[in-house]
Amino acid sequence: MFNRILIANRGEVAVRIIRACREMGIQSVAVFSKADRDSLHVKIADDAICIGEAPASESYLNIPAIISAAEVADVEAIHPGYGFLAENAHFAEICESCQIRFIGPSPESIRLAGDKQNAREEMMKASVPVIPGSKSIIKNQEEALKIAKKLGYPVIVKAVAGGGGKGIKYAHNDGKLINAFLTAQAEAEAAFGNRNVYIEKAIKEPRHIEVQILADGKGNIVHLGERDCSVQRNHQKLIEESPAPNLDKKTRQKIGEAAIRAAKAFKYQSAGTIEFLLDGDGSFYFMEMNTRLQVEHPVTEMVTGLDIVKEMIRIAAGEKLSVTQDKISFTGHAIECRINAEDPEHGFMPSPGKIDTWIVPGGPHIRIDSHAYAGYNIPPYYDSMIAKFIAHGKDRQDAINIMLRALRETIIGPIKCTAPLQEKILNHPRFRQGGVSTKFIESFLTPKLEKEGAAH
Repeated sequence: MFNRILIANRGEVAVRIIRACREMGIQSVAVFSKADRDSLHVKIADDAICIGEAPASESYLNIPAIISAAEVADVEAIHPGYGFLAENAHFAEICESCQIRFIGPSPESIRLAGDKQNAREEMMKASVPVIPGSKSIIKNQEEALKIAKKLGYPVIVKAVAGGGGKGIKYAHNDGKLINAFLTAQAEAEAAFGNRNVYIEKAIKEPRHIEVQILADGKGNIVHLGERDCSVQRNHQKLIEESPAPNLDKKTRQKIGEAAIRAAKAFKYQSAGTIEFLLDGDGSFYFMEMNTRLQVEHPVTEMVTGLDIVKEMIRIAAGEKLSVTQDKISFTGHAIECRINAEDPEHGFMPSPGKIDTWIVPGGPHIRIDSHAYAGYNIPPYYDSMIAKFIAHGKDRQDAINIMLRALRETIIGPIKCTAPLQEKILNHPRFRQGGVSTKFIESFLTPKLEKEGAAH
């Protein structure tokens, strides 16, 4: 087992990994930008090293600075968290070349899963259903029009690289397609340095279902059930839950089995997530694989009792999984709300600044993952998420009620945050019924949502 691990990240995920290290008797080394000098992860780590200026390109994406910090701190491994360099195969290679263990999958697996078009081809070989679409990269507008005509509108133009909703554009006709093709290319080039795109048939009212998997280097692969992440805005998730509501036993089993086949096809090792779109008729299709720890991993931890971060560390240290599939059990229901420093009433405008009041919930069956506190100054340079609230109940209704209680206890100011909106969503009759599609927020984030939500 490792003695010292560097966390190449910031915020709540850095805090989460530091806590796992401490419980395992492993020393933690935090890195931070000048803007994050007062972040909680810096305060609670065993050691902390400044790696650059506020912009991520000069700090959290600065590979030489991170490797230098790792060498100075004499660590044996680096955990990348999520975002930043977590799915950067080049970074994983550099870690290994410097005799530092990368706590994640191999560079080869990252590359294979990270190229969405190649990933589609691998899934077809592994008999994992994929969304109908182009069989290769779209080279020009003429080819795009030809493919779209064959598939039938609406279609989605997608970047082969990256994630987070970037490089994804919808089109409902030829004119919109040309604009979507050019815009997606430009956005992908700017975000990922790779302008290649492909086209898929748009599923009109899909649910976003993902399966958490763990795989060690000894041939053992398990899945930890599924999560429903359909409540999202601009491809950014707001609420996640496990298990997925209103999912029949047969479909649940098939999705879990498909996830295992996908992980084997990618020759995967570490924690990862296979993401699917679920159609209204019960058909499901592979969307992508995230080769990293997911923001929403706590809901899976709550229903399984497993610590996914600790499993990642053990796998990277050469140990086998602590469980087999037949020993994994699921208890109750868990829901996570991402608390973002944004103003939902004004177009989700970021709300950085100093937090004067920080009253967050407690009590039974509530977990808070956060790096914020009273007096903390939210920097404007990074993702707006300041906390995750996770509720665990005996069933879905119980979990919703616990989360509602938690949201009502929350007082964060003077910054704006998403907690009031999430309370309205949880009270909405469509959400209460379960099984909303990814179009839910788009359709109901209106005065109608506020009116109906306030009435319940």
